[in-house]
Amino acid sequence: MTRRGFLAGVSLLAMTAAAGAVTPRYLESTSFGPDTVHDLARDLAAQEFTARAKVPEPWLNLTYDEYRKIWFDVDNAVWSGTDLPFQMDLFHPGLYFPRPVEIDVVEDGQAHRLAFDIDLFTGTDDAPKLAVDETMGYSGLRLRHQFEGETKQREFAVFQGASYFRAIGAAQAYGLSARGLALRTGDPDGEEFPEFIRYWVVRPAPGDPDITVHALMDSPSVTGAFRFQITPGLAAEMRVDATLFPRVDLDHVGIAPLTSMFLYDQTNRPRFDDFRPAIHDSDGLLIWNGAGEMLWRQLANPTELQVSSFVDEGPRGFGLMQRARRLSDFADLEAHYQDRPSLWIEPEGDWGPGVVRLVEIPSDKEIYDNIVAYWRPHAVLAAGSEHRFAYRMIWTDEVSSVPPPRRQDVARVIDTHIGQNFDRDRTIVAIDFAAHPALDVPELEGQLDGIAVYVASGQAETSAGILQRNPETGGARLAFTFDPGDSRTVELRAQLFRDGAALSEAWLYRWTSHDA
Repeated sequence: MTRRGFLAGVSLLAMTAAAGAVTPRYLESTSFGPDTVHDLARDLAAQEFTARAKVPEPWLNLTYDEYRKIWFDVDNAVWSGTDLPFQMDLFHPGLYFPRPVEIDVVEDGQAHRLAFDIDLFTGTDDAPKLAVDETMGYSGLRLRHQFEGETKQREFAVFQGASYFRAIGAAQAYGLSARGLALRTGDPDGEEFPEFIRYWVVRPAPGDPDITVHALMDSPSVTGAFRFQITPGLAAEMRVDATLFPRVDLDHVGIAPLTSMFLYDQTNRPRFDDFRPAIHDSDGLLIWNGAGEMLWRQLANPTELQVSSFVDEGPRGFGLMQRARRLSDFADLEAHYQDRPSLWIEPEGDWGPGVVRLVEIPSDKEIYDNIVAYWRPHAVLAAGSEHRFAYRMIWTDEVSSVPPPRRQDVARVIDTHIGQNFDRDRTIVAIDFAAHPALDVPELEGQLDGIAVYVASGQAETSAGILQRNPETGGARLAFTFDPGDSRTVELRAQLFRDGAALSEAWLYRWTSHDA
């Protein structure tokens, strides 16, 4: 029987919905247990990869504006009209989402697959009227929750497109995204994008603080079983358990990949004619490496692709952070860049040797994600093997009551300014460190007393650096100059010490002659 034919006879499997709402329907039911997705991924890896069918051509040909004229009616949400702490909305396919995914609701050991129903959606009066056939399905899902002090449920997580997903805390606006897996990012032969092809969302019980989503991944090179335990709140937290089954030897894998946008700030402002002082979802890569160092790599928007690798063993955490938190940092009343989340990855268990890899892609518009960061294991993931990675994700503002785990005994980098000096013969760098007890010392002859400044570069001559109190931030500002000479690329590092002990994060930056 075709899916269309089966849809006509599934009303007895309908879920409870609010009065007057269209009831989401089940297509079929199968048993579901702790190993179901794991077994499906393992079995799928033993088969030859087959691309899923696309939705009908009219859906693929939707314009961006036409796609936005159709949207899910939240009155028809899964678990609408119940006392459950979560509701789930669905996304229609088309445009950027050519291949539908399957979505199941799990309850009492049974997985109930949702049928595609266009009547769950609404739209504008001039929304396109499109036919629906047996190839149709959803393109993803959105989770909503009633936050403390609010009367309505509000979204906090979205899974849609390839293996992309994103989340926000209670007071945040959407910004950077995450992916289930990255393959060959930045390689000359091109990147492969694995896709989540099926989701299982576990029905929560009244009072549950979190919700669980399982996902099955597939691609020509690898399959995977993922489990997300998601807890909304002031910060959104996800505990991720991922098991990979390579079809081929994987020598360039990105674990816990993050994708963001950095157009410009005060490091490369002259390149952009815009009224806003900065445009970015993230301004730096933060790494807490296995040796205990806190590394801050200021992001760049180069004119040529550039890749940075931070060698490590047993990383304690890494993430793309948004530290600019004032409206005046962006002067944008619509985009709310100051409210976009930082995202911290905390590995569970020993991830062994590898690198935190940062890929920075040239970009001229804020609509493009051009920053990617992930963990790249040193060892090849062999075909026919099985590899498990577990980690915690925290979508936060970094300084709220839910800060990511990090060293508290060193001052954070909060801003960087780069430009020409007065005589236009050297480049000056000014680094602002946040207020911190370690920097609360008197000034002596224009310098903070007893604090040693370390500034270095392997490609350029640098000045010794001047460390002064910044009266606006209450912290310290380190300023130094360098002369790149004929160097097209200059790697820079700066840090504060007392008696050999670090007082600040290590500031890192790759300056290129094209940045000016």
